[in-house]
Amino acid sequence: MPETTTQTHRVSDELQISWAGITDRGRRRENNQDAYLAKFPLFVVADGMGGHAGGEIASQSTVARLEEMVDTGAVSSEALELALHNAVDDIHSHSESTDEGTGTTLTGAYLERDESGVWQWIVLNIGDSRVYLERDNSLVQVTTDHSVVQELIASGKISPEEADGHPYSNVITRAVGASELVPPDYVTVDLRDQDRLIICSDGLTKELTDYGILHFLRENDDPAAAVDAMVDAALENGGRDNVTMIVLRVSLTTEAVEGSSSTEDEIAE
Repeated sequence: MPETTTQTHRVSDELQISWAGITDRGRRRENNQDAYLAKFPLFVVADGMGGHAGGEIASQSTVARLEEMVDTGAVSSEALELALHNAVDDIHSHSESTDEGTGTTLTGAYLERDESGVWQWIVLNIGDSRVYLERDNSLVQVTTDHSVVQELIASGKISPEEADGHPYSNVITRAVGASELVPPDYVTVDLRDQDRLIICSDGLTKELTDYGILHFLRENDDPAAAVDAMVDAALENGGRDNVTMIVLRVSLTTEAVEGSSSTEDEIAE
């Protein structure tokens, strides 16, 4: 596997974003149906499903369409959803992705300015891959899974502790390509100095608890070191699925931190 490296993009004099991404087949899968894109300003993870090759085609087609969008310089919810519609057409037209249920999850974030010119993350999600925010030495799950067990948890029929062993724990209710496309859920996250976003497929969260993720973030400030440590731990814990993740770190100057202190933190609500 190529050495993981941290990449950095200076957005402005006040803001710098650093990141690293990695994907691994895991220890039990014959192929890797995950894919990811880490290309400023968009960072996403896709976890494919369906048939021997169908899931791989679905995730790679989706990432390819999103990369085309990034290359045009027009990253927005409207452009993203158009790219996803094109990805669905690609998936359905491919001879090896005709199995029922072929599709992919998609989760991640892109950076944009709000109407007042303040930078913010737009977190997006379809399926049960996840985005976490690490801030002030604590971890918060930003996305909400689109899954049967999450619906059962929300309705009070099972507890979060019962979800892992539930017979429907792998059944998702929304995906790109598996049915008529439903727009992603979007959550806005303000930027704070030293914030980190963790974007991951469920191959990571099957093997590491939230506390485990936070532990490795505390131990590894550098994004590349953090993703390597977490993927290694996931493999040591069984590696039952493909494992893919991106870690993003925000660096703000003092002036920018003071200027962002008045922005609303929707995650804390």
